[in-house]
Amino acid sequence: MLIGELAERAGTSTRTLRYYESHGLVRPRRSANGYRVYDEAELRVVHEIRALLAVGFDLNDIRPFVACLRAGNTSGHVCPDSVLVLRRKLAEVDVCIKRLDAVRQQLQSQLAQTIAMRP
Repeated sequence: MLIGELAERAGTSTRTLRYYESHGLVRPRRSANGYRVYDEAELRVVHEIRALLAVGFDLNDIRPFVACLRAGNTSGHVCPDSVLVLRRKLAEVDVCIKRLDAVRQQLQSQLAQTIAMRP
């Protein structure tokens, strides 16, 4: 399929696909006239990229997932390198949650103090 069809089917833009390609995540073949031609497997790769970006992964984090898919796995999450990235990302999220919880507690305390001081 051509880049426009892949973009439409993946729900993204051709510009985004070229960006993914520039980072080595999407691999088109080139036709004789230089057009980008994508295999059906690239649609799965683009869906994986978009899903991971949507939950906060960056393009470098995504590389092991794409490699896992390209190795023939049905999911990009099953390979050891992907599992390491998932564990690291989960630890980052846990730190953010703890930090936000501390901020929440501080705000609750300040609000309670403010309300208690009202006449």
